[in-house]
Amino acid sequence: MQISSDLAVCPAWSRSRDQLGGSGVGPQPSASAGPPRGTGARRGELLYLRWDHVDLDHGEIRITGSSAIIGGQRIEGTTKGGRSRTVSIDAGTVQVLKEHRKRQASERLAVGPEWRAGSDDYVFTSAWGEAIHPDTVSSLMAVLIKRYNDRQPKGKATESLPPARLHDLRHVHATILLRAGVPVHVVAARLGHADPSITLRVYAHVISEQLAEAAAIFARVVGSD
Repeated sequence: MQISSDLAVCPAWSRSRDQLGGSGVGPQPSASAGPPRGTGARRGELLYLRWDHVDLDHGEIRITGSSAIIGGQRIEGTTKGGRSRTVSIDAGTVQVLKEHRKRQASERLAVGPEWRAGSDDYVFTSAWGEAIHPDTVSSLMAVLIKRYNDRQPKGKATESLPPARLHDLRHVHATILLRAGVPVHVVAARLGHADPSITLRVYAHVISEQLAEAAAIFARVVGSD
C-alpha cells in the first residue's frame, strides 16, 4: 500500500489530471483517470455509472452499484458495501466529465441507430456505445501514463509519472485527503467503507505519519501564542 504515499507526493500528479484525463486513446478513455482520482470510487462503480447519477451543476455523483465480469459475462449489482453514496466532485473533475459527455454525444450522433448502449445511459462506453470491459480501462492506465510522460521535457524526471494501476488512483485520493487533515470518517464515506475503522486499517501508514507530526504541530501552535 506504500505506493499510495509515493504517488500522492509525486509532483507530477498534482499537474497531470487535465492532460492525463484528456488523452484520447481507444474507446473513450478521456475521463478514465479523472474520476477515479477525483472521487476515490472503485473501477466497477465507475463503469456502472449512468449519466442520471451525475449532477454536474452541483458537482456530485451518486454511486449506486457496481459492474464486474464473472464467467465471461458482465454482471451488475450493488456496491461492495451494499450501500449507495453521494460523492462531491471538484471543478476540474466536473470539467473533465463535461468534455467527455460532449465527445460521447458526438460519437453517439455519428454512430446513429448502431449505438449499442440501448436504454443504459452509461457514462463510460466504447466508441460504439458498448459498456466497457473492466480490464480494458485498467490496461489504458499504462497507455495514458506513457503518453503523458512522452510529452514531458527530456531530462526532467520530476515531470514524469511513475507506473501505477487504475486502482492506485483510489489510494492516491484517500492519501491526499488524509494528509490534508480531512477527518477519517469523511474519507471513509467517500471511499464507500462501511466503517471508518476499515479506512484506519488500510491507511495506517498515513495515519502514523500524521501522528508523528502532531507534536511538531502542537509546538508550532503553542509557540505562536
